[in-house]
Amino acid sequence: MGCNCGGQQPYVRRATTVYRLTMPDSTQRDYPTSQEAEAANARSGNIGTIAVVTPASPDARRT
Repeated sequence: MGCNCGGQQPYVRRATTVYRLTMPDSTQRDYPTSQEAEAANARSGNIGTIAVVTPASPDARRT
């Protein structure tokens, strides 16, 4: 049985979004959801900064 992928476009992975919590002492921690990043920031006294990061895929090719 053949694949049902349409045959036109190769499979493309969606970009992964990461929420990065940066603390005043420059430590950084990545979280998969904004809720987890906000909860971690709240536990630390709301002194950190949350940034949305989309890392480059490891199989990205440069031309």
